[in-house]
Amino acid sequence: MSEALCPLCGRPLGTRHVDRHHLIPKTYKGRAQFDIHKICHQKIHSTLTEHELFKSFHTWEALREHEDIRAFIAWVAKKDPSYFSRNVRSNNKRKR
Repeated sequence: MSEALCPLCGRPLGTRHVDRHHLIPKTYKGRAQFDIHKICHQKIHSTLTEHELFKSFHTWEALREHEDIRAFIAWVAKKDPSYFSRNVRSNNKRKR
C-alpha cells in the first residue's frame, strides 16, 4: 500500500502535523474533509478568505494555480514532509 500524499503539495503526509481541510468551507455548508499537512492548511487560510475559497478556490487545482500558493508549494517541496512552522498571516488578506 502506498503512503498517502498531501493533495496540495504532493509530499507524503506521514502522521505528524496533519490537519483536515474542507475544500468548500464549513461556513458555506462544506462537508467533505481531506487530510493535508498542517503547514499547507495554514498557508491556504492565511492567504485566502472563506469567501474566496468558496467562490474561486474550492478545488485542489485552483488552489495550486494561485500565485502565492504556487510559490509556497515550490518552497515547501524542499522541506522534509514532517517540517512544520507557523505561517505569517498575509498582509494582502487583511486589506480585503
